[in-house]
Amino acid sequence: MYKPKDSSQSPRFCGVRTFMRLEQIKTTDDVDFVIVGVPFDTAASNRTGQRYGPQHIRNFSVLLRPYNPDMDIDIFAYCSGVDYGDIDVIPGNALRTYDRIVEELRPLLKKDIIPILMGGDHSITLGHLRAFYERFGPIALVHFDSHSDTWDHYYGEKYMHGTPFRRAVEEGLLDVDHSIQIGMRGPLYSADDIEDARQLGFEVIPMQEIRQIGFVEVMRRIHQRIGDKPVFVSYDIDFVDPAFAPGTGTPEVGGPTSYEALEYVRGLDGLNIVGFDLVEVLPAYDNGEVTALLASAIMYEMITLVALKKKRSQTNNLSTTTTS
Repeated sequence: MYKPKDSSQSPRFCGVRTFMRLEQIKTTDDVDFVIVGVPFDTAASNRTGQRYGPQHIRNFSVLLRPYNPDMDIDIFAYCSGVDYGDIDVIPGNALRTYDRIVEELRPLLKKDIIPILMGGDHSITLGHLRAFYERFGPIALVHFDSHSDTWDHYYGEKYMHGTPFRRAVEEGLLDVDHSIQIGMRGPLYSADDIEDARQLGFEVIPMQEIRQIGFVEVMRRIHQRIGDKPVFVSYDIDFVDPAFAPGTGTPEVGGPTSYEALEYVRGLDGLNIVGFDLVEVLPAYDNGEVTALLASAIMYEMITLVALKKKRSQTNNLSTTTTS
């Protein structure tokens, strides 16, 4: 099994930076999850620099340790994972980059390995969803963001970081009847910017409604909406309030705290999650590197969900064997 280097034996500042000090190797053998960077940012509409997000997150993920006290599990006692490196994107060409993403993810998904992807701007999620569609057909989506990213175009361009989920619906990649968007907020051009997402079939819970109904009800609605469908989780770091995640391209005030940001991932435990991405980390605006710290912690919670799923599977198998 692949697991992180022990930082009590090897100082964190030694060695080549990988996520959580995992071994960097492109393998599909004996792994349950892989960390993959997708350093593409030329579909961003405001600030750029998200191409440096993966290396920035890796740099600060060295603080992570294998035991998660909040979820009471030693992650690598149950699952194995590696840092798979970065996908060779095509700067300035979103469509060719999507092709590269699908090619890289295809052998992973064929073996039911869970990719945990780091962006990059949010346009890359369309490439991720195309790959998952090949394996699962139309897939459910849990989308944390301050923007619904369902615009038809930016400046006449169809493939931008504000359009991936409209394109995904148009291409039939999503099971919209089992998909949900959480956290939308901030000034809009018109009411249509939110209503368009609902017209496409998404359930949408804006941040104002989240504050009214509370965390427990939000998680209940997520689980009810998704059910047992294979689900992809897309997490834009601008879902979080810029006080806690300033390093992003299109920040919106009024979002969750860093603690709440982690709780929303922990609350997904029990869903049939088959993939995850975290996007829009922009190092140049990351004062004190707090965004990278939070992004790595969010991904750590996702790895924890993989471990919890494996633990339940092993426990169920043992129980079945004992009964037999």
